[in-house]
Amino acid sequence: MPGKIEDYALIGDCETSALVGRDGSIDWLCWPSFDSEACFAALLGDENHGHWQICPAAAILATTRCYRGDSLILETRFETETGVVTLIDFMPLRGKASDLVRLVRGDSGRVEMRMHLVLRFGFGVDIPWVKRGQTPGELLAICGPDMTVLRSPVETHGEGMTTVAEFSVSEGETIPFVMTYGPSHLPVPAAIDPVAALRDTERFWTDWSGRCTYDGAYRALVMRSLITLKALTFAPSGGIVAAPTTSLPEKLGGSRNWDYRFCWLRDATFTLFALMNNGYSAEASDWHDWLLRAAAGAPAKLQIMYSIYGHRRLLEWQADWLPGYEGAQPVRIGNAAHAQMQLDVYGELIDAFHQWRVAGVELDGESWAMECAVLEHLATIWDQPDSGIWERRGPGKHYVFSKVMSWVAFDRGIKSAETFGLKAPLAKWRALRDTIHRDVCARGFDARQNAFVEHYGADVLDASALLIPAVGFLPSDDPRVRGTLEAVETHLMHRGFVLRHDPRETPDEPLPTEGAFLACSLWLADAHMLAGDIDKAKALFDRVVGIANDVGLLAEEYDPEARRQTGNFPQALTHIALINTANNLGAAQAPAEKPAMQRSK
Repeated sequence: MPGKIEDYALIGDCETSALVGRDGSIDWLCWPSFDSEACFAALLGDENHGHWQICPAAAILATTRCYRGDSLILETRFETETGVVTLIDFMPLRGKASDLVRLVRGDSGRVEMRMHLVLRFGFGVDIPWVKRGQTPGELLAICGPDMTVLRSPVETHGEGMTTVAEFSVSEGETIPFVMTYGPSHLPVPAAIDPVAALRDTERFWTDWSGRCTYDGAYRALVMRSLITLKALTFAPSGGIVAAPTTSLPEKLGGSRNWDYRFCWLRDATFTLFALMNNGYSAEASDWHDWLLRAAAGAPAKLQIMYSIYGHRRLLEWQADWLPGYEGAQPVRIGNAAHAQMQLDVYGELIDAFHQWRVAGVELDGESWAMECAVLEHLATIWDQPDSGIWERRGPGKHYVFSKVMSWVAFDRGIKSAETFGLKAPLAKWRALRDTIHRDVCARGFDARQNAFVEHYGADVLDASALLIPAVGFLPSDDPRVRGTLEAVETHLMHRGFVLRHDPRETPDEPLPTEGAFLACSLWLADAHMLAGDIDKAKALFDRVVGIANDVGLLAEEYDPEARRQTGNFPQALTHIALINTANNLGAAQAPAEKPAMQRSK
C-alpha cells in the first residue's frame, strides 16, 4: 500500500520528478517528462504497479529525513539496532540522459539492506524485458519505446518478475545505485559518476537558491516553496505543471480525481508575483515566453491549460487496471477540462502581461497585438455562461469570478494602453469595463446575505470571491467586500480552513465534500491583510503552513477530519499562494491596500 500523501518527498531534474516515501520507496515517477507514462505507479495501486525501495532489512527504530540545505537532495536517515544508514536521493540536472541517483551511506555500525525494484511501464501495466548489460553491474529493462539501465556494484537477481538485492553497508561506506532513462531505439546511455553528480547537483541548487531576495521571517518556508516551484518547471519550455501527479483524490475514497501534470493559464499572475517578488526574473521570463507561445493563435481557441510544450489536446481516459490511491477511482490520464470555456483565464492572461510591463520586462509588439485580439474576442463572449474557475462539468453558468476577471481583462488592457502609450480602442474598452462592473454588482451580489455569490441567481458562496479586492474590482473597505469576507467565514470555513465550495450546495452529503482548499485559505489571509486585520491573516497563514509535511511540502487540499493532506501533491498553486502571502505579511507595515501580491490599479 502507498503511504499517506504527506509521507512523500519530491526529487526532480526540472523535467520530471519522483515521489519518495518515508520507507525509502519511490512510488511515483513519470519518465522522461512530467506528462509521460509512469514507470513507478504504486502510488495509485500497490508495489506490483511499479516501485523502487531501498531500506534496512531488519526492523527500523526511527526514520527522519530532510533536504540537504536549500536543495532538492533528499536525505532519509534510518536507525536500526545494528547501526545508522542514510539514503540520499536526487536527480541531477539533465545532461545527455535523465538519471535517478540513490546513494546508501553508512553512518555508524553495520546495517543489512535490501533493494526491491519493480519496473512497470505504461502506468503500472507493462512488464519490461530485463537483461544483463555488456558492462558488469549493468541491468537493462526494455519495453516498447522505453529503456532504463540500472548500474550498481551490488549484485542483483530476479525474483517473481522483479529485481532484488541484499547487501550491507558499514560506517564510512557509500554504495551507489544509478538508474538512467533512454529511448529503447538508441544506444544505452553512458554511465555517470554519482559522486560528481551529487556535487554538481548540490552546487546547482545552492547557486539557484542563493538568488532568492526574500529575507523575511518565513524564509525557510518561502525557499522550500520556491524550490518546489522550480522543480515543477519544465526547463525546455519554461512551463510549470500544476502538480507532478494524477488522480490523488480531493476526498479520500472519492471520485474527484484529476490529472494535474499540465500547465494552467490561471496560475500565470500568481506565479509571476511569486517569482519576480523573490528574485527569479529569468524563470518569470521563461514562464512569459511559454505563456505567449501557448496562447498564440486564434483567441477563440484560447484554452485554460496546455501541455508542458504547449500542446492543446489533453485527451482524458481512465487507467482502469489501477485501483486508485486508497481505492479512490477512477484513475484519470489527461484532462477533459482543457476543452472548457472559462472566462476568467482571459483576465489572468491580460493581467499577467500588464504586470510584466509594470515590472519593466520589455515585451515585443506581438504581445500587444495578441492581447488586443484576445480582448476583441472577449468583448463578444464575456456575457455567456462558462465552466468557472473550478472547472465544473455540466451546463455552464454565469459565474461571478468569471465576470470579475473579464472586468480585469479590460481594466488591465486599458491600464497598459494608458501607461505605456499603446494603441487601443479605449472608449470601447472603458464602456465594456463599466458594463461588466455594473452587471456583476447587480446580478452577482446577494443583498440578503450581503455577499457575492457563486453565480448569478445562486444562494451559495464561492471562495474565489476572496480575490475581488486583490484584483482591484472593489476596495477592501467596500461594505460588499467586508460582507463577503464575513459570509465566507460563516459558511465556507471548516475547522479553521476554507472550503472552495459552499456546503449548502450539497446539504445531503457529509462534510467535507472534499478537502479544504489550501490556496483559498491563503487567499482569505490576503483578504484580511487588505482589510487591515494582520493578526487574523497571520493566524490563518500559520494554520496552513502548520500542516505542511516534515520537508515543507503541501498538497492541493487538507481534510481536517482525517488530518491528512489530499489532492495532487505537491501542488504548485498552494506553494505559490504561500510565497505570496508570506511576502504580503512581510509588507504588512506598508499601506494596507498595497501588499506584495496586489495587482497594479
